[in-house]
Amino acid sequence: MLTWPHGRSDWADQLEQVEAVYVELACCIAHREKVLIVCLDPDHRRHVRERLLSAGIDEHQLDLRAFPSNDTWARDHGPVTVRVDGELHLLDFRFNGWGNKYPAELDNAITKHLHEDGAFDMRQRDEIDMVLEGGSIEVDGAGTLLTTQRCLLAPTRNPQLGREQIERRLIELLGVTRILWLQHGAIPGDDTDGHIDTLARFCDEHTILYVAGDRDGCTDELDAMERELAALRRADGMPYRLVALPHPRPLIDGAGQQLPVSYANFLIINDAVLVPVYGDPADKEALQRIGACFPARQIIAIDARPLIQQRGGIHCAAMHLPAGVLPRC
Repeated sequence: MLTWPHGRSDWADQLEQVEAVYVELACCIAHREKVLIVCLDPDHRRHVRERLLSAGIDEHQLDLRAFPSNDTWARDHGPVTVRVDGELHLLDFRFNGWGNKYPAELDNAITKHLHEDGAFDMRQRDEIDMVLEGGSIEVDGAGTLLTTQRCLLAPTRNPQLGREQIERRLIELLGVTRILWLQHGAIPGDDTDGHIDTLARFCDEHTILYVAGDRDGCTDELDAMERELAALRRADGMPYRLVALPHPRPLIDGAGQQLPVSYANFLIINDAVLVPVYGDPADKEALQRIGACFPARQIIAIDARPLIQQRGGIHCAAMHLPAGVLPRC
């Protein structure tokens, strides 16, 4: 699922550059799986369809729907899918603009609109009275969830819930059996309060790719996170295999603010991994290290410099939908 950028959002001044990234993302995904795209309105939908067909995408791989949006970060406003007693359920958590930092009422309604419009093949939608962004949780597919205290315990998200209550709810709702919390980890320019998808990612149930220290402006925090990761244990009691990611040079926006560049914000799709690159000498090393962790998948570099101008990345831009959620072609 993608939510396409448009001129009524913060992308107005960079629309051509960021649309080119979205076309590339859509092409990479549609070559391997179906793509659901949320467009602003019918005129915008026609525009997006024309761009994608001109890029050579098979129209049967596209499902374009028209609903208003504040922004484009589908990872955080899209549904989280779980299987309950053999049935797929769409968990529609509340999205409040990363702790009320930005307007989000339109984004928060997107999953409900898509469900009512039949985009999800009439799957069960469970409206969850809890703020949770998809980029704030990372699961290994075997019962373990990794997250950060700074984000999930932020008073601007669920002030009525403590850590134990949040744990109980996530275990109940997501079907995980244990939650690993990181107290540390921060990169300059981050406005999500420490989303895990910019810091540390599971490659499988034994391996974690992570942003290491020696990064401008946050070495102490990342060193502390590295120590925390080294102390974590898998469900079988063994330590994780930790793979450190290199650092691109700092990128600065037009206001002189540092941007949250991170190679950890990669996107896993069918048979491939899309990796953000930044025109930096460290790109090659990052691609090699990620590739070594996913030997059965094609590693595809995506220039993420336009996306990072609004402090997001490839993983932030897309929400995965398991087989069976979207209607058959």
